[in-house]
Amino acid sequence: MRYMHSDAALPPLDGLTALLAAADAGSFSGAAEALGITHGSVSRRIAGLEAWLGTALFERHGRGVTLTPAGQRFAAEARASLGALSRSAQQWRPWRGRQTLRLSAVPSFARLWLIPRLAEIECGDIHIDLLTDHRPNDLGAREADVAIRYGRGNWQGLTARLLLSERLVPAASPALAAKLGPAWRAPDLLRHPLLHDSDTAQWRSWFGTAGLSYHPRWQDRRFEDYDTLLIAAAAGLGVALLRLPIAQPSLDSGALVLLPGSEALDNPAHHYLCTAETDQRAAVAIVAERIMALR
Repeated sequence: MRYMHSDAALPPLDGLTALLAAADAGSFSGAAEALGITHGSVSRRIAGLEAWLGTALFERHGRGVTLTPAGQRFAAEARASLGALSRSAQQWRPWRGRQTLRLSAVPSFARLWLIPRLAEIECGDIHIDLLTDHRPNDLGAREADVAIRYGRGNWQGLTARLLLSERLVPAASPALAAKLGPAWRAPDLLRHPLLHDSDTAQWRSWFGTAGLSYHPRWQDRRFEDYDTLLIAAAAGLGVALLRLPIAQPSLDSGALVLLPGSEALDNPAHHYLCTAETDQRAAVAIVAERIMALR
């Protein structure tokens, strides 16, 4: 078959939807069922798109169809472009009924603070697709709609609102706290394993207020997720710096106890509720206000 490239500036939209449906289904029949049209309509739409491009997009065989190398590249670009167009349109279309928004947070914060409050955020009219990742999602590129980030709040292109501040205070399992005794001092902690996440700045700051320096040692334990660190502390594996209020449930349950007479230190990093500066969607504003109200 000979393909003649069209001079039209944009591809036919119905051809793009047929292309993606056929790529997903692996056959024109499956695409027709998914789109609610006939097999012949799918075939004509694909043929029109191939004529516009001037190249074959599918290899036809008895078991169905598969994308050609050119078809694979074009389908990937078409899917990304249509997705971006759909996300952009959401900003301007009036908000009606139940809508899905993507909320991004690091896994430990999601498990310790966010998930117990998720039903209050959704309120039955918004569905939250919770994204948990250590990599910050790009709100400007709409990888997520709302994010809770941990840091100092100076992210370019984002509106960052202070959600939670933290106080740092040493804690341990009841057995380890009893071993330390009520008269413990900061140097006594260095005789036990210290638990920390990927950032040891909090322990360094805490020991700094006591006039001591701290550098990670072989007996100390590092955990990627803060809630895993709390479990390790409850198991008696070392002393932890509690980040209050998000670690409060560990105290309430009795799994951990504050070391007697310990002084709390302000954490220089905070949790911020972030949205893209250019995002004016009503649903995003509503979710943001509901989260801020839970402080």
